[in-house]
Amino acid sequence: MTAVATGRHRRGMSRQTRELWVLLLPALVPVLVFSVGPLLYGIGLAFTDAQGGRNRVTGFSGLDNFARLFTDSMFWQSMQVGLIWAVSVTVLQFLAGLGLALLLNERLALRGVARVLALVPWAMPPVVIGLMWRLVYHPDAGIVNSTLGTDINWLADFSWALPAVVLMGVWSGMPQTTVVLLAGLQNVPKELYEAGAIDGAGTWNRFRDITLPQLRPVIVAITSLNFVWNFNQFSLVYVLTQGGPGGRTRLPMLFAYEEAFQCGFFGYAASLGVTIMIVVLGLLGVYLWRQLREAS
Repeated sequence: MTAVATGRHRRGMSRQTRELWVLLLPALVPVLVFSVGPLLYGIGLAFTDAQGGRNRVTGFSGLDNFARLFTDSMFWQSMQVGLIWAVSVTVLQFLAGLGLALLLNERLALRGVARVLALVPWAMPPVVIGLMWRLVYHPDAGIVNSTLGTDINWLADFSWALPAVVLMGVWSGMPQTTVVLLAGLQNVPKELYEAGAIDGAGTWNRFRDITLPQLRPVIVAITSLNFVWNFNQFSLVYVLTQGGPGGRTRLPMLFAYEEAFQCGFFGYAASLGVTIMIVVLGLLGVYLWRQLREAS
């Protein structure tokens, strides 16, 4: 009887496994086709001398592309710009999003309308955002110069181009940060604030000792995602400045795009993409490790 029961149990488990795979396949196949497949193809392409043009023969080049990028000053400049951009935008998005989330969490008049308006940048396509901010920074008719009474060409000035692009990035990516932090705030138990008030804790102490610790998992998650999204950003900056002036806003992905589709060096561009992926994963791993160590 024991053997019969064991056989039935195994058949039952096998049937459950088959049913599980049947349910997973509709979601798994698109991931394999549109994510894993292109990723593996891109990694393989990084080790070739693939170039644009008709009747060109692609051959294996080993680590030549990676050796080239380590001596490419434009690559290092783009990485520097990318790190400044990603860190600045991520930090400012978090600070602005946290402030807006705290405000929207209060019982204010027309709070529902304010929450909807806060999502407007999220609903706009990146191309539209880029074109809109080009008008905002227009040297003659832009609202920035009109308000400040200046005549600065923000997007062509070597000193102001990157800060101007960072401001646009913060504005466009703040809504999702606000929504996530607002959801986290609404899950903080009210009893903790009541206990803090009874113990005599002021507003700042309640924020520091209750709100921030309770939001820690949410903060780690949204800042990690924002950093990855920002470092891999392409469309916003391409529409606004196309990497200019003089490469001051050329992000790593924009540099890879130029190498692939303007210069035709597909193998080299693929090696850039692989290197960027490794750098992002490395930085993200260090950040998450430190956060988890502090939390424990």
